[in-house]
Amino acid sequence: MGGTGVTAFGKHVERSAASLAQEAVIAALQDTGIIPRQLDAVFLGSVYQTLGAGQRLLKDIGVVGMPIVNVENACASSTTAVIEATAWIRAGMADVALCVGVEQLSDGPGATPELADPVSAMGANWPVMYAIKTRAKMERDGLTAEQIAMVSVKNRRHAMENPKAHLRSPLSIDDVLGSRPVADPLTVFECCPPSDGAAAVVLLSPAGARRLGGAARRVRIRGVGLTSGRLTDGAVEIVPDVTARTARAVYEQSGLGPDDLQLCEVHDAFAPAEIFHYESLGLCAQGEGGKYVESGHADIGGGGVAVNPGGGLLSRGHPLGATGIAQICEVADQLRGRCGGRQVDAARVGLTHAMGGTVYDLESNACAITVLSA
Repeated sequence: MGGTGVTAFGKHVERSAASLAQEAVIAALQDTGIIPRQLDAVFLGSVYQTLGAGQRLLKDIGVVGMPIVNVENACASSTTAVIEATAWIRAGMADVALCVGVEQLSDGPGATPELADPVSAMGANWPVMYAIKTRAKMERDGLTAEQIAMVSVKNRRHAMENPKAHLRSPLSIDDVLGSRPVADPLTVFECCPPSDGAAAVVLLSPAGARRLGGAARRVRIRGVGLTSGRLTDGAVEIVPDVTARTARAVYEQSGLGPDDLQLCEVHDAFAPAEIFHYESLGLCAQGEGGKYVESGHADIGGGGVAVNPGGGLLSRGHPLGATGIAQICEVADQLRGRCGGRQVDAARVGLTHAMGGTVYDLESNACAITVLSA
């Protein structure tokens, strides 16, 4: 892997998706030490951008002429773009690939319920669905409201050291529990903010790395995995098996496991989701996720796997198409020791995890995981 580039996440009403994408791409190219004509292929992930988004958004900075592949896979769009680029490199179709994720939500469309989906048609939106799952897990495993709030507090504390994060003011457990109710038991500080932003990363084959020479300290992609959900009977699963299945495949591919990780960037669109993912990724036993965060193990320097050192979706923000690559950039920068006050000590192996939407009758639309090493 070559260089990384991430814009500040937040409300950028005055900016276009093109300006955000271009900023991230220029930063990643400069970090790698290359110019656009050295790229063999480009992969752009987004959810709500126009047709031919990669071609339209990047032409003004000279990213033209090479294959440009546009990818939509809900919130896993840009991680899916990286997985596609990895496949091209492994197949010998490219040696230097640019991957970009971008979203401009402040002035764009929101999700439109599909009437063929009876859950959406009844108004069961994302907070409602996670509230149902969370209440069931609280009853089954003894997960507490305070433990859930600890996720938001931890991720905000991490984000305070991330100048690119959307939300950076400190939070206490009382702040979280006392904030505006959204869908019981979830409060507004337990839900990620919709954000604008972009992120980019350059991937290199061994031949591409030799051709380009030094530049930034390289990070290796050890394994990638993408899985779509299985059919269900329509019941809401507390913790869909799709993350565990994808993680097992990536661990086997990489020859690494949860015991080898020092950090993870996981899909915490809602605070309890992070706790679900502790268990599905094997960071702790099933039913022990609440205790994992309460013990401080998910904190930077907490004695376990540091989870969401960049602030997570809850605080870094969630510009849908950009989130997956932003996670990859965070892990890559951690492995290079470039994260300042949020640096994870002795970081050698990290994982990223992105979930991509849902389709009625499926446990999930998509789950995308990568494992990186220094």
